[in-house]
Amino acid sequence: MSKMKQTIIFATGNEGKMREIRQIMAGIDAELLSMKEAGIEVDIVEDGKNFEENAIIKAKAAAAKTNSIVLADDSGLEIDYLNKEPGIYSARYLGEDTSYDIKNANLLERLKGVPDEKRTARFVCAIAAAMPDGEVFTTLGTIEGRIGYEPKGENGFGYDPIFYLPEYGCTSAQLSEEEKNAISHRGRALAAMREELGKRKNL
Repeated sequence: MSKMKQTIIFATGNEGKMREIRQIMAGIDAELLSMKEAGIEVDIVEDGKNFEENAIIKAKAAAAKTNSIVLADDSGLEIDYLNKEPGIYSARYLGEDTSYDIKNANLLERLKGVPDEKRTARFVCAIAAAMPDGEVFTTLGTIEGRIGYEPKGENGFGYDPIFYLPEYGCTSAQLSEEEKNAISHRGRALAAMREELGKRKNL
């Protein structure tokens, strides 16, 4: 008799993010579902002071509705010149329903005239896991770059078109999905999480 496949629920409704997660976690011995696919509805108030705290808040809120493993991420863009804005407010910057075209244009405007060496920035991703036995743990991934001068590329989402990677000579949105997933903040955090889950659940 074969064992039932483990289910891992990812606390997100973002389809672009779910696609990335499925590509990065390909081959894991578990079924990956978004909250929507799992039929979980929960209002989450993200009032943590950093990415890890917000990821834990999301994971625990969704875990209260299921006996499955729940993963949640909190990620964002930190721009050094802007005191690490938009940071944990990246998704809510200028309002949650504001398009990223507007958000990106606003950030570029705020950096007008700022030279390359002061345009340093990074993407940060914290992932929290809430296990059925109550254990909670996190992993963190970052990728360093700088803010470009105009949006470029069609492949990413969010702030990818303005996030320039000097060693690749292009923005995050100009990389192929495979290239991006291999080096991205989310890719690094998920790879670390996959390792941690493997130790605990042999996934």
